[in-house]
Amino acid sequence: MKFSIGHRLFASVLLAILAVAACAVFLLRQNVVASFGDYAAGIELDRLDELSTTLARRYRTGNGWGFIPATDRQDWIAMELARLQRLRDDGVPSATPVMPVAPAAPVPPAPPAPPALPLPPLPGPRVAHVPIVPDLPDPGPLPLARRVTLLDANGAWLAGRRPGPDAATVRRALEVNGRTVGYLAVVRDARPGDALAYAFLQQLTDSLWQIVALAVGLSALAAVLLARHFRSPIRQLAAGSRALSEGHFDLRLPAQRSDELGDLARHFNALAARLAGAEQARRQWVADTSHELRTPLAVLRAQLEALQDGVRSATPDTLDAMLRQVLALNKLIDELYALARADVGALECKPVALDLWTLACAEARGFEERFKQAGLALDLGPGPVAAQVMADPDRMRQVLANLFENSLRYTAAGGRVHLHADADGRGIRLHLDDSAPGVPDGALAHLGDRFYRVDASRSRAHGGAGLGLALCRRLVEAQGGTLAFAHAPTGGLRATITLARAEDPA
Repeated sequence: MKFSIGHRLFASVLLAILAVAACAVFLLRQNVVASFGDYAAGIELDRLDELSTTLARRYRTGNGWGFIPATDRQDWIAMELARLQRLRDDGVPSATPVMPVAPAAPVPPAPPAPPALPLPPLPGPRVAHVPIVPDLPDPGPLPLARRVTLLDANGAWLAGRRPGPDAATVRRALEVNGRTVGYLAVVRDARPGDALAYAFLQQLTDSLWQIVALAVGLSALAAVLLARHFRSPIRQLAAGSRALSEGHFDLRLPAQRSDELGDLARHFNALAARLAGAEQARRQWVADTSHELRTPLAVLRAQLEALQDGVRSATPDTLDAMLRQVLALNKLIDELYALARADVGALECKPVALDLWTLACAEARGFEERFKQAGLALDLGPGPVAAQVMADPDRMRQVLANLFENSLRYTAAGGRVHLHADADGRGIRLHLDDSAPGVPDGALAHLGDRFYRVDASRSRAHGGAGLGLALCRRLVEAQGGTLAFAHAPTGGLRATITLARAEDPA
């Protein structure tokens, strides 16, 4: 089943948004369960500000916690809250001084002190004068009055609920004259806080479907925008690839984007340009090959037809002329075959350790008589002391013969051919310089191309097929070297062969 890029983007964005939403809900749930009780207890402490102020004032008045009764301390906080509530109900301000309760002092006969007398039961679930047993399990949620604890400055229990060793409390310091004299604490009641937390989580779960619907909508919108952003250049690349497969190498894609798709479009354009150049070179190669093969064949056909018609007789000169055309045709075919094998990496080379300078001098002396006949002087310059390289001697003779043949064919009479070499720590450089006519600057880079000839400046009455220098370059490269062309100091062309030195035997 085929899934388009839009569908894949939609699924990816949707899964990403849902994963983020699920993680957010999970983390929120954990945070609410862990912190909601403390948060609720902190709010309850805020509701006990009046009690905190009263306790601090009474501590300051009595210069200590001596006003706390010795008995019923567990219910004393609840009774204080009830007393403050009655004062609020009677319209008495909370700042009105209240008679402190001294546990050891006798009660004055008149008027009776309301705080020291037993109070009527508080409304709600609290029952007065019922002690709280901290070790027994609580049967239900506790009201705030029964979860308040008063501690001294050292954290020792003074009054109110006696917290267990593992009880979770939230404290607030009681300060008198800038000094902490005790703490008012609220024991966290897990069940009411958890109930609120789970109610909130339940409400959040009810909203999850709305979050899912919103996530689907946002992912669909994002997928559409992203798909539109990416599919247009991808479609252009697909259409361009089809055009290239059909042979339309002149097609170019817009490459204004600065992302990877822009790089891909630029690479596509470079590939199309190279394919166009390769196609043009192929057509030119076929045309040039056909032309070069047709010329000797046409001469041979004309001579054979002349023999058949009796126009010419089969003299030794006629046979020699026909043989020269056959040899030229055979040489052309051999060069084309060697180039074709070099293109596919099947050119056979058998490198051995040889002295390149000695080999070049021997090959040059073989051309010395032909240079004299052409009016050219051969000059063998100095060579390196050690010129050992790894190369195929037969292939190197073929390269040197083609280079000497090129100088012989294109150097004007009265000139000279200079062969010299130098060496460095990396390799041996063999230079072959000839004299005028020279080669234009624009033609130097094309001298190694097949069928390329500088007819305007270096043409003689007859020239080769333009394959010699191309074959020389491929033969040298097949042996790990390079063949470069430059202007010679003598006014003609310099051909430089560079080969790596042979490693010394261990």
